[in-house]
Amino acid sequence: MKPDVHPIELGRVATAPIAERPSKVGQAEMATPWTAGGSLAGFLDRLPNLLAAADLKAVVAALVEARRRGAPAILGMGGHVIKVGLGPVVVDLMERGVVTGVAMNGAGIVHETELAMSGQTSEEVGPALDAGTFGMSAETHGFLQRALAEAPEGTGLGRAVGSALLAAGLPFAGRSILAAAARLGLPATVHVAIGTDILHMHPGFDPGRTGAMSHLDFRILAAQVARLEGGVYVNAGSAVILPEVFLKAVGLARNLGHRLDAFTTVNLDFNRHYRPTVNVLQRPTARGGRGIGLVGHHEILLPLIAAGVIEALSGDAA
Repeated sequence: MKPDVHPIELGRVATAPIAERPSKVGQAEMATPWTAGGSLAGFLDRLPNLLAAADLKAVVAALVEARRRGAPAILGMGGHVIKVGLGPVVVDLMERGVVTGVAMNGAGIVHETELAMSGQTSEEVGPALDAGTFGMSAETHGFLQRALAEAPEGTGLGRAVGSALLAAGLPFAGRSILAAAARLGLPATVHVAIGTDILHMHPGFDPGRTGAMSHLDFRILAAQVARLEGGVYVNAGSAVILPEVFLKAVGLARNLGHRLDAFTTVNLDFNRHYRPTVNVLQRPTARGGRGIGLVGHHEILLPLIAAGVIEALSGDAA
């Protein structure tokens, strides 16, 4: 059966020299094979200057530049970042002056407290949920209830928990992000959504005090965001709460007349979610700056970024 339409003729197709055609990939973008015994800085240099590899280098460069200029670098995180053992990495970046402030959701104070007290956290939700015991650890709730109740008026939630962890002399408090923030005098904020954390199921939970302290933390974070020009905001592992909080902090800072035109935002997570993409990477940087999204596991990406920053800054003090 003959086709209804005659095949197009190719005889008059126009061609052009490849040298005159713009190309997105050239020799400068190529990777360099690895040599045994090389350094981490050498490894990063040998990555191709394309796609996620180029974005990884850009994140490292932005954090290095912020540190050198004395600009803020705020790390926002979900509880999973703490659960996969990255507290010591974050604490080290705080001590080095790379991370100047931290923000976390309500799950963060649960895992921070349990790790500081016992060196372990993260129960098996499925079996505990079936048994009706999920989230009912007495020590976790008791410690946090006392920390909030005994905190002086005008103390934010993050500082209250961090100071309590530090003062209690807990065996693993040296690895706590919030305790390090209290020790170093760095802002640490906790942003709670009532009903999302195991603490909210306990009879002694004080929603009024918790909400007031968390609102104060929002204002503390907004004050940091107001100075973010030339700095970096990293969102790691929070798909909803912290992206929403960050967007409102940006809106509040601009409403009050703070210049916030050129800065870098970064999102690290397993998947590309709507709110981090729009509320962290796109909307806040629409007037300038850059939003960078990296997809991968926190327990690999964050240490890799941290190591790259430390390597790049290692010669500054020489």
